[in-house]
Amino acid sequence: MNISGNTILITGGGSGIGRGLAEAFHKAGNKVIVAGRRKEALDKVTTANPGIESVALDVADPQSIRTASKELATKYPNLNVVINNAGIMVPEKLKDPSSLPIAESIVTTNLLGPIRLTSALMPTLLRQSHATILNVSSGLAFLPLSLTPTYCATKAAIHSYTQTLRWQLKDTAIKVIEIIPPYVQTHLMGPQQAADPRAMPLPDFLKEVMEVLRTQPNVTEVCVEKVKPLRFAAESGKYAEAFEELNESMAAPTE
Repeated sequence: MNISGNTILITGGGSGIGRGLAEAFHKAGNKVIVAGRRKEALDKVTTANPGIESVALDVADPQSIRTASKELATKYPNLNVVINNAGIMVPEKLKDPSSLPIAESIVTTNLLGPIRLTSALMPTLLRQSHATILNVSSGLAFLPLSLTPTYCATKAAIHSYTQTLRWQLKDTAIKVIEIIPPYVQTHLMGPQQAADPRAMPLPDFLKEVMEVLRTQPNVTEVCVEKVKPLRFAAESGKYAEAFEELNESMAAPTE
């Protein structure tokens, strides 16, 4: 992937990793469009970064995806990069049947959202001389956290979907890349996560991601060093021990 000269759409671009990627790609010389549900969050990004533009998009709403994709195709005919980043992460108690709506909303946002948006934008991407789809999964796709079972399951599905998407598009000009974050200091699960010393500082994560994309143009998985113990837990031959360690450590109170 060339990290400059693109027209890039980033979902969930109003905060966290999405905003960080938007600002990083903007500084690298790209036309960036941030997408999200909350106009006030998007406005903060565009105000702080003149040149970044925004589009209203709720990835959990099929009609919103259809409307936004038509707007994007018309307003940004050179759109050639899509970063499927929007997602939600909510704790669940699986013994409680009332938690089912939470699981369903996570599946709708984290899995159906990227699938629907990718499908809606495929005609635009296929018209480009070169294009890239970047799907943001998680280290928890490979070593799940019992506190958030459906989140982990959707990210595992995104990993699988990304692999097959890459295979089906191998005879096109579209590259498919998976970004696999570790536990990062964002507000994904609330303000306490942004200050959790166990989490990777967001600027450090973004710097490493951009460096991988810059120096490895044919990369298929962007794995920062901190996520590798999760990503390669099975390959290490110590999956059971790593699973127990993760779930015990993340259940403990933050220091």
